[in-house]
Amino acid sequence: MMRVGIGYDVHQLGPNRPLILGGVTIPHHLGLLGHSDADVLSHAITDALLGALALGSIGDWFPDTDDRYKGADSLVMLETVVRAIHKKGYVIGNVDSVIMAQEPKLMPYMPQIQESLAKVLACSINAVGVKATTTETLGFVGKKEGMAAQAVALLVNDSNS
Repeated sequence: MMRVGIGYDVHQLGPNRPLILGGVTIPHHLGLLGHSDADVLSHAITDALLGALALGSIGDWFPDTDDRYKGADSLVMLETVVRAIHKKGYVIGNVDSVIMAQEPKLMPYMPQIQESLAKVLACSINAVGVKATTTETLGFVGKKEGMAAQAVALLVNDSNS
């Protein structure tokens, strides 16, 4: 049996924060603001995985009202969800995602982001799609006020479990 989920996340940009996408720190004068490390890409993927098995949302699992998650590493949160998926008898077939950011240019970091995510997702790097796009200066992304990410995940029942 296969299950599909979608995820979306958005975070505001601000000073004095690192810009972390897919667990990779990207050099930039602004970072994403949030309760955790605000890794918008990892958050979208986490929500896609949770949605595929109807397990709620990232806010249910890691609420921003809980101080345990203040400054939390989003890859650790993602890894927690991957373990839960494995316990339910599923593995990741593939994940596809898109980051919406006016700047910085993200293409040079894509291989590192894919590698980082594949490790946490316990799947082949060929099963992790990551793309980036601008919004042609439109909206909050285009005005450089924030970033967004969307993801879709395919989970496959693991007959070996």
